[in-house]
Amino acid sequence: MLSILAKSALAYPFAKAGLYGTAHGLQVRQSQAVPPEWRLTDEELLEEIVSRAFLFFWNEAGKHTGLVRDRALADGGPDTRRVASIAATGFGLAALCIGHKRSYLPSREIESRVVSTLSFLLNHVDQVNGFFYHFIDVDTGKRVRQSEVSPIDTTILLCGVLTARKYFHDPVISQLAMAIYRRINWRWMLNGGRTFALGWTPEYKFIGARWDTYCELMMMYLLAIGAPAYNISPASWNAFSRPTMEFENFTYISGADPLFVHQYSHAWFDFRNRRDQYANYFLNSAIATEAHRQFCYSIRWRFPDYDENTWGITASDSPLGYQDWGGPPEIGHIDGTVVPCAAGGSIPFQPKETIACLANLYNKYGLAAWRRYGFVDAFNPRTGWTDVDVIGIDQGITMLMAENCRSQLIWDSFMKNPEAQRAMKLVGFQPSAQVATAK
Repeated sequence: MLSILAKSALAYPFAKAGLYGTAHGLQVRQSQAVPPEWRLTDEELLEEIVSRAFLFFWNEAGKHTGLVRDRALADGGPDTRRVASIAATGFGLAALCIGHKRSYLPSREIESRVVSTLSFLLNHVDQVNGFFYHFIDVDTGKRVRQSEVSPIDTTILLCGVLTARKYFHDPVISQLAMAIYRRINWRWMLNGGRTFALGWTPEYKFIGARWDTYCELMMMYLLAIGAPAYNISPASWNAFSRPTMEFENFTYISGADPLFVHQYSHAWFDFRNRRDQYANYFLNSAIATEAHRQFCYSIRWRFPDYDENTWGITASDSPLGYQDWGGPPEIGHIDGTVVPCAAGGSIPFQPKETIACLANLYNKYGLAAWRRYGFVDAFNPRTGWTDVDVIGIDQGITMLMAENCRSQLIWDSFMKNPEAQRAMKLVGFQPSAQVATAK
């Protein structure tokens, strides 16, 4: 941890660069590139990304609850916001596994945080039939913002829980993790159908929309099919649609969705060299990543800052608030904003292209892109706007994919869960040769 704290000083030589606040971010001079002597090798950049994300997940968790804030100030300054994200907490549990492996803090201190987090989740956090609310209070675990009971966010939490279960060979951690998993009533969330309801609230009950089209949902169905209790039929794997997207010379399974939908399940489930009757999903995400990079390049006539090493638009903050945007096809009102977790969450799919992008963002844009907790959530080279925040799920997907790329730690730990292995067999995954290129 002393190493992390020392490295964080890299952000602060920019502090005299003349920043001024705006309603939703900062305006930063574009000349604030990283000096040549601070430039990093690819390996050093991955370490910086991972270690700074660990610092976020450690600092921005409730000290007695382990619940991780939905967002925090990118420079790590004092922050009184109390809203935690159940999904960010799942990423936070995986971050603790990485921090333990990398010796960022003493082992006993990290293991104690894991136990206290799992215990609080099991005994104190608001839940309905084992499913957690999307947003909760960081200190009490009570529902906030009239948020929904969310099967997808509960799934991300559960992925972190199960990663910790297998990484830490500790009977207490294993017992707590399995109690959380066993409590989830997956059949209830089906609400009489073959696909999951989008969510549930006490006020309006089940949300009418369903998780019935390809996106980040693969992890949810697999964990439900392989569950030790209240498991669902493998037939649900075939019940969601897999529409085909075509862009230039690329064809792949996707809807009109941001890039993150191709990333989240892959942070945990190792789909490499495997396929079911429909696709090799790892290769599919590699194709989607390259198609997205080419899409960004194709609109550089509108936004000249986009180039082969400056790209990436996925759901993120913007000067107008949180946006669900990206492409192809074009989603939302794209304005030239760059979202680092678009490339960060796809590192294993296209290592050369994504790391080149992230290195360019770090080297070229300096403080506009990089703070104490690593990359800001979003920034706009055209206007000079840069986000003051980082967002937990965006930090999490970048951290896990960076670590998977260099060590496979999360894949190796998560895939030791017999429930994950069983589910993949039940839905028909078979070995598949990996194609070297996504094109």
